[in-house]
This record gives sequence, structure tokens and C-alpha cells, in this order.
Amino acid sequence: MSTRDTDVDAPTGLHERVLATIGPQLVSGELPEGSVLRIDEIVQQHGVSRTVARDVVKVLESLRVATSRRRVGVTVRPRREWNVFDPRMIRWRLDGARREGQLRSLSELRRGVEPVAAALAATRADDAQVAALTAAVTGMAATGRAGDLETYLGHDVDFHRTLLEASGNEMFAALAPVVAEVLSGRTHHHLMPAHPEPAAIQLHADVAAAVRAGDAATAERSMRAIVDEAQQAIEQAFPG
Repeated sequence: MSTRDTDVDAPTGLHERVLATIGPQLVSGELPEGSVLRIDEIVQQHGVSRTVARDVVKVLESLRVATSRRRVGVTVRPRREWNVFDPRMIRWRLDGARREGQLRSLSELRRGVEPVAAALAATRADDAQVAALTAAVTGMAATGRAGDLETYLGHDVDFHRTLLEASGNEMFAALAPVVAEVLSGRTHHHLMPAHPEPAAIQLHADVAAAVRAGDAATAERSMRAIVDEAQQAIEQAFPG
């Protein structure tokens, strides 16, 4: 995150600060469907200008969380209409009390997509993508041994983003930010071991090797093992 993103005196900082409050209120149900926000209320409650308040509303509209009408205000839309694939929305849900449900749905999405993406990557990845997968695994191995989870996360995100892009399917590639958020969520909410399991890192290496060899079946099988391991970790963290 840049220093400008964290500077509350900058428009971006103010904008995000207000969203960081309103967003969780929305996903938690504190601001339920049908409730109405008003620009003046946002200004007064958060101590920001009307310009910043309008920018906040624009983001909520882009997420399909709310709709704005003159003389009515900003109305919270039904949950079924929300853009649940937006990384900001995922982050809010992971930060809230409904974290378990969000992790489960994301895990199920990954299980349906990433093994297929790995198989496709084995037939479509170019040399640069193969090299990027290998480099990501090397980085994961080094930082995993050191217990540097934040840097490990960066390599892990690079691996999965590259794999989805290497599938050659633009819709799979568009899910890279979604996968990045769930990986980040596991790390930042302490759902990762202090030192990532060597077996999990080896599975990533197996996927990279299979992609390099053009072995679609092994790539798919190894990726399925990765996402199954992630699912099991969620089940252990949230039993019942």
C-alpha cells in the first residue's frame, strides 16, 4: 500500500477511510437491505466533504451495493444483487463476523476453477509464464523456511495469478484478484501456520513442473490437492 493510500489528508485516504467503516456495516447487516444513507449524513458522521461522500457513494454503486436517487438518498440493495467478486467486497466480508461463510464460498470457487486452469496452463503457458511459476515456487520455499509469511504471500499470489493467466482463459484470469484476496485473508487472519508446510510448497512445485512438461493430468491433480488442502484448513479452523 502506498503512503498516499494511508494518508487521511489525501482524497484517496479519506475516501477509503469512510468506505472502511461503511463497508463492514453493510456486509454485517448493521445497514440492512432497504436502509437509506444520505450524503449529508455521511458528511456529518465521518467529517468529510460532500465531494468525498459522493465518491464513496459512487464506489458503493459500482459494487451494486447501493443505488442513489435524488430526493430519496442512497438505498442499500438486496444482497443477491451485490458484486461479490469485487476484491474490496471480499475484504470486507473476510474482516467481519461472516468470515467463515466467505472463506467457504471462495474455497468452493477455487476448487471449481483452479484445477481446470492448471490443466489448461499445461497446454497453453508460454516460456515466460513457466519461468514465473518456477520463480514463485522458489520464493515460496525460501520465505516459507524463514517464516516470512508476508513475503511468502506475495510469491503465493504471483503463482496463482500466473497460473490463471497461463490458462489462456480470460475469465479465469479475471479471477486472479479474487484468489489473491482469499490468500491474503488466510494470512492476515492467522489461518496459516507460522512456517508453511513443505508438502504444500512441493505441490506448487509439482504444478509448475507439470505445466513445464505439458502434463495436463498431473497439473490438474496437483492443483486439486492444493485447493483441497486449503479447504481442509478452513474446516479445521471453523469446525461444525
